[in-house]
Amino acid sequence: MTDAQTRVPKRTKQSMKQLVAASVGNAVEWYDWYAYTFLATYIAAAVFPEGTGDSLVPLLSTFAVFAVGFFMRPVGGLLMGAVADRHGRRAALTVTILLMGGSSLLVGLTPTYASVGLLAPVVLVAARLLQGLSVGGEFAASTTFLVESAGPGRRGLFSSFQYVSTTAGQLAASGVTTVLVDTLAEPSMDGWGWRVPFWLGGVFSLVGFWIRRGAEETRSAAQRQAPRPGLFEALRRHPRQSLLIAGITAGGTLAYYTWTSYLPTYAELNAGVAKSDALLASTLSLAFFALLQPLGGLLSDRVGRRPLLLCFGLGFAVLCVPLLHVLRDSFAVLLLVSCAGMVLLTGFTSVSAAVNAEVFPPRVRAAGIGFPYSLTVALFGGTAPYVGTLFKELGHSGLFPWYVAVLCLLSSLVYLRLPETAHRELER
Repeated sequence: MTDAQTRVPKRTKQSMKQLVAASVGNAVEWYDWYAYTFLATYIAAAVFPEGTGDSLVPLLSTFAVFAVGFFMRPVGGLLMGAVADRHGRRAALTVTILLMGGSSLLVGLTPTYASVGLLAPVVLVAARLLQGLSVGGEFAASTTFLVESAGPGRRGLFSSFQYVSTTAGQLAASGVTTVLVDTLAEPSMDGWGWRVPFWLGGVFSLVGFWIRRGAEETRSAAQRQAPRPGLFEALRRHPRQSLLIAGITAGGTLAYYTWTSYLPTYAELNAGVAKSDALLASTLSLAFFALLQPLGGLLSDRVGRRPLLLCFGLGFAVLCVPLLHVLRDSFAVLLLVSCAGMVLLTGFTSVSAAVNAEVFPPRVRAAGIGFPYSLTVALFGGTAPYVGTLFKELGHSGLFPWYVAVLCLLSSLVYLRLPETAHRELER
């Protein structure tokens, strides 16, 4: 066997090791993030009790649950992206997973309001700040790491595992929460059961840290020797690319959070679907969504990124309103609507990491992606459930599907002008 022949299996093995390191860590990150979401009612009962007579408590509750995490994501994208650009992708991935593990443990160890008073919500807010910082930084670092680790003609495939692992983390958090709620008595769940997923999150983070230690740095030798970029260099020197990331992401993140997070609630509020049916349909469609991602990534490596993005954007612009209007009190209809949306959504999610990484030069790639992406997610994706609920409260629930459709149409205009990067060599 020649040296060239022996190098190919080694490269393939190393690429798979890189893929596992990024994916496992990212799944752990999102497990911790979604565990908080699923257990919010238990946390609120312990940390933000009603009738305390202290006006600061409900204010802090609202701020912590609805705003803090998403507010910190752009900051995390900028700071951890800068770490990745200055000190290496692996260093940033190590920091983000340790941050998430520490913040998860902090949530699990948060004292109750009954025991320490106002200090309890302050501790929880601090933990949520760290979680937001970590998640924002994770996307910047892992996106860059995944795409730079891919072999020739495989950037789309590797890119797709960003959302495979995100969905795996979401499903794991849902599964752990469901098991605890079904097996523990209500007093136990209220007292200590809600803390267990966060303790597990701390353990999972250590596993992810151990796996990531064996990963190979993807920043080139030339980049390591070059002067370190400034914190805002990507925004200052590449404003067009920053705006491009925002335009690419706006419709996609709104559609993503609508279909993966808000749709069960939307179906309950507007179609009378039972909560149990809505959650089951959501779980099944999420598993289906995860399976679709590698297929979308592989397809983009063959036909390009732009066709998939246009299928997503124009598909949602045309079909979002009919899909949401056809919902009624039927598990089968909800499941079909969920899965149809997931197929369309794959055109964005399976390629977004690759497209983002291909837009920026390597010197500022992580920070260049992290800040505009996370800011756009905070503005449009994170607010999707609240905008939908607001429309419902104002008596105009039918406007929400149009809101999603219009934003996807606007992103489609960006996709039309987007240069095709799938078959270009990635700048290193």
